[in-house]
Amino acid sequence: MTYGTNAIDTAHHSPAFAELCHWPHLLQAFQRAASGKRRRPAVASFEFQVADRLLRLRADLLDGSYAPGPYTHFFIHEPKHRKISAATFRDRVVHHALCAIIEPRFERVFIPDSYANRIGKGTHRAIDRLQEFTRRYRYVLRADLRQHFASIDHAILLDSLRTQIPEPDIMRLIEVILAGGRDVLRDQYDMVWFPGDDLLAVCRPRGLPIGNLTSQFWSNCYLHPFDLFVKRELGCRAYLRYVDDFALFADSKATLWAWKEAIQSRLAGLRLTIHERCTQVTPTAGGIPWLGFVVFPEYRLVKARKVRYATRRLGERYEAYRSSTIAFAEFDASVRGWINHVRHADSWGLRRHVLAPFVLKPGDMPRREATNRPEKKSRAPLRGAQ
Repeated sequence: MTYGTNAIDTAHHSPAFAELCHWPHLLQAFQRAASGKRRRPAVASFEFQVADRLLRLRADLLDGSYAPGPYTHFFIHEPKHRKISAATFRDRVVHHALCAIIEPRFERVFIPDSYANRIGKGTHRAIDRLQEFTRRYRYVLRADLRQHFASIDHAILLDSLRTQIPEPDIMRLIEVILAGGRDVLRDQYDMVWFPGDDLLAVCRPRGLPIGNLTSQFWSNCYLHPFDLFVKRELGCRAYLRYVDDFALFADSKATLWAWKEAIQSRLAGLRLTIHERCTQVTPTAGGIPWLGFVVFPEYRLVKARKVRYATRRLGERYEAYRSSTIAFAEFDASVRGWINHVRHADSWGLRRHVLAPFVLKPGDMPRREATNRPEKKSRAPLRGAQ
């Protein structure tokens, strides 16, 4: 049966696709997509008729009529200017359902030191691993990709996905999702010409919407062959990657410079380029900028730009709290969220400095602060930082 037929009998689909469309599986996908977002109008509207909507979605998937809806676009400017494209909630349910089926297959083959968008391999785990390498090696080659999500070539990505997805119906669904986001980053891509290109290279489908669960996962799939190249063909024993940032370590500068040339050649095969000017071999003892921190062998600091952003953002939240625009709980959550992030650096003095101007209103002192001991004149957020 082709993807475009009207029959909805799961017997005509692969077992993996039938599982994707199974009612309990779709319900779990809805719950994951809605987690922490149930107050949003689109989520609440979907949940109000969740059974009917999931049954309709299931039928559309099975008979091949499913098509992604339009994206909603907005821009963020921290840490850098990015265009975020939000899929409809219905489409996000499909993304969760699809990833739950195919992710385990790729998890079995991904290298251990790929750290983005994987369970147990978040930002702080990547920072820990980078610092471990700084203690073992003298030099580092750190690089990041130019316009990574906007540059991802659909034909190359589909070839990579087929290595672990033999089911035609799963691949057809992936192609539908890819086609739905084909043009969202067109205005964010500066054309790069690679050897052998002709004028038709401009027309190659490319780009993954930043904001999709599938985009984050497919980014790892796209770069998996590159990870294997660095580990196996270059023989780099100390390598890690977080989305489009990666670092290679060695005790020889000459080795790292040679690896840089090989890396550029290999990335060209994926139609990707690095930020050439920023890609340098440096001593690990001098500190490595990495995911908002500067990592040294024996300590870590928060990047100055991140401190300025946090100071401005927390200051805005504080003023909103003082004017009763937001509740104390919302302001407190912002403070504690920032503390939980920067506590992974040597930041006690920084925390005291950033939080010093914040004075709580009477009655907003957390209950756990009350003890039988004489009360100290200290602000609640600072004690929370401890």
